[in-house]
Amino acid sequence: MARIEGVDLPKNKRIEIGLTYIYGIGISRAQEILNKINLNYNIKVKDLNDEQIISIRNILSTDYELEGDLRRIESINIKRLMEISCYRGRRHRSNLPLRGQRTRTNARTGRGTKKTIAGKKKAPKK
Repeated sequence: MARIEGVDLPKNKRIEIGLTYIYGIGISRAQEILNKINLNYNIKVKDLNDEQIISIRNILSTDYELEGDLRRIESINIKRLMEISCYRGRRHRSNLPLRGQRTRTNARTGRGTKKTIAGKKKAPKK
């Protein structure tokens, strides 16, 4: 099992898909990395030799911000937005969508579950 950036890549997947298990790498970035070291996208992770794994590690460590560093940078950026109290920061603080989505009917996770309102009182039985 190949372990890159603290993530165990799945053995039976293609290397192109396996790299996407690392936070900060999607399909296009995985293809870009494999093009740099001239590796075929269709090789399974279990079929990689040590030299190929080392070359992937070297590229990732020098050229990209991944995993913990990337998460830290994102959280710092969000905290900065909240501190300067801009629109996006206020939306983050109140846990609402911040890219123009509607909130009247959707955004249930941010707004919480639907609260029921008590109905009319029933007439007493005779």
